[in-house]
Amino acid sequence: MTRRPLPLAAAFAARAGERPSDPALVWEGRTTGYGELYAMACRARQQVEAAAAPYPGRPVGLRVRKSPEAVALVLGCLMAGRGFLLPSHELPDLPLKELYEQAGCAVVLGLAGDPLVDVVVDPSAPAACGGTGQPRPPAEVAEDATGFLLTTSGSTGLPKIVPLSQGAVARFTAWAADAFALAPGSTVLNYAPLNFDLCLLDVWSTLAHGGTVVLADPERGTSARYLHGLVADHRVTLVQGVPLLFELLSRAAAESGPLTTPEHLVFAGEAMPARVLAGLPPAFPHARWFNNYGCTETNNSFLYEVDRTRPVTAPLPIGSPLPGVHWLVTGDDGRALTGPGQGELLVSTPFQTTGYANVPNGGKFAPHPDGTPGVVYYRSGDVVLRHEDGSLSVLGRTDHMVKVRGTQVSTQHVESILLEHPAVAEAAVVALPDPVAGHRLHARVRLTEPGSAGVLALRQHCAERTVRAAVPSVFETVSQPLPRTSTGKVDRNRIRESLSTARP
Repeated sequence: MTRRPLPLAAAFAARAGERPSDPALVWEGRTTGYGELYAMACRARQQVEAAAAPYPGRPVGLRVRKSPEAVALVLGCLMAGRGFLLPSHELPDLPLKELYEQAGCAVVLGLAGDPLVDVVVDPSAPAACGGTGQPRPPAEVAEDATGFLLTTSGSTGLPKIVPLSQGAVARFTAWAADAFALAPGSTVLNYAPLNFDLCLLDVWSTLAHGGTVVLADPERGTSARYLHGLVADHRVTLVQGVPLLFELLSRAAAESGPLTTPEHLVFAGEAMPARVLAGLPPAFPHARWFNNYGCTETNNSFLYEVDRTRPVTAPLPIGSPLPGVHWLVTGDDGRALTGPGQGELLVSTPFQTTGYANVPNGGKFAPHPDGTPGVVYYRSGDVVLRHEDGSLSVLGRTDHMVKVRGTQVSTQHVESILLEHPAVAEAAVVALPDPVAGHRLHARVRLTEPGSAGVLALRQHCAERTVRAAVPSVFETVSQPLPRTSTGKVDRNRIRESLSTARP
């Protein structure tokens, strides 16, 4: 019989008790040991319990930026058995306030004065860990009790609130430790903001299994030299992130030398462009590569290890389902494909949410007549191609699929074509309304060097690789980096809004 994994707070407390002097966090040149971080979490727990005592059973809101104190506050909430909403600190006050209200947050906690913060928490303040001066064990929690409440990106409006149960997080951390050999001595780079679901692997799974988390400062998240220094100086063994991170590290490695300590590279968030993949071998000579597929609602679903002995081509497949994952692909008629074809991917994982906390699920979570009986599937919104051998490749998202002159086009696919051009450093393709064609495609492109490719060359490059309707009507070349979201993805909404505003 498989043993139930420990809840995250209990697993962390056990590591702190076993090896208190081991490094838990590295931040701005300062190392925080497991014993010290546990003491900070105990203090945060007391303050969380005091602030939330009048509101039993309700979650708390957090308003934090990445730091050891922020990590301690999250752990303090978990040790207290309190669910907590952890949104992006970059959200404006009005949507943040609405999210806290929709989640039913009893009180908003933060590390500094802020108009939305009801109680300031100081994990470094002197305080006993328990009434007798002895640390109290983490509160016992039911497997289905809510721990993290994360949010989606909000690309279509107010972010959706995604509650994750204590059991789901515990199962995820156990899987992650097995998949990537997380243990004392592992050192993991954390590039994503704390509210991003990638942190379930690179922060929380690492701390649950005794590894060291190297926290990257989001304010310096585009500095290639800074990021290279973190990986090299702290002998990082696992790097997970969006393509931008690997592009920056490869660029710095070309100037400052290869990064020889990483054993695992985990690609997440967006499809890896061929150009970025080509720069990885000299930058990371000893690492295994993994393409990780998942989303906030389900967490990881599929994993593909790249065979480095064969030519690597983009886009990478999403690989095999993780243990316990059920999946199917539905065609236009809503029925599951039994052979090759194209359709929407539906998945069910041991780590997924049961539904959104602030909006109707609208059929996003439901059983499927062609699926495994009793299993609730999440409609991913990803359009995939099922090949003859049963393997899957992601073509794009349903919300990136548009009709141009009657032809269905994936803007993400057009972006991937542009990124194959050697002169293209970044590309974003957005669809704008058109009274005749339905939509017209606008490509914004940053070149590796000014003037290294003209509009005609870019248009011909696309025309040779896709249907006529998918060739953008407009190619706009820019010299500045494309806008990014807090998680490092290209912010297509801002590009679309700027184009809409600029139209007469």
